[in-house]
Amino acid sequence: MSKITFIVLLLVGLSGCVTTQSRYGNFLPPTSAAYNKTMAEDALKQLLILYPPASTRFDLQQTTPDTFGITLVESMRAKGYALMEIKPELPAQRNSEAQNPPTGLSLRYVLDQVNSLNLYRVTLLVGNQSMTRAYLVQDSTVHPAGLWSRKE
Repeated sequence: MSKITFIVLLLVGLSGCVTTQSRYGNFLPPTSAAYNKTMAEDALKQLLILYPPASTRFDLQQTTPDTFGITLVESMRAKGYALMEIKPELPAQRNSEAQNPPTGLSLRYVLDQVNSLNLYRVTLLVGNQSMTRAYLVQDSTVHPAGLWSRKE
């Protein structure tokens, strides 16, 4: 078994260890904006397979100021998903949410990297389930390094 295959399997296996106590967001360097867009479009394809747009509402549990988050949110809306976003500059929203709790599926994401292997990982957390996929950077582009792994 090659070293890269072992690392990919390890990352996919560890995806099940992500809990709601983890930090969420994009931990990739800012220079990877094009990679973020490609991975966000791929993540949307997976969401389309598992959650029909016209009958699914997502409640984002984090802000989305990065390229991945912005691309994912815009693409999801374009495909017909209902989204509730967190706006940190509106403290009145928290009071409103306490009185009217969200009714959709919670949605979070984590993007991270293994520097020595040019390997990225996208983890989507939908409700109590997680989906993870590894990506390999080669020739200035990002390619899936395996299939989506889903923990139910």
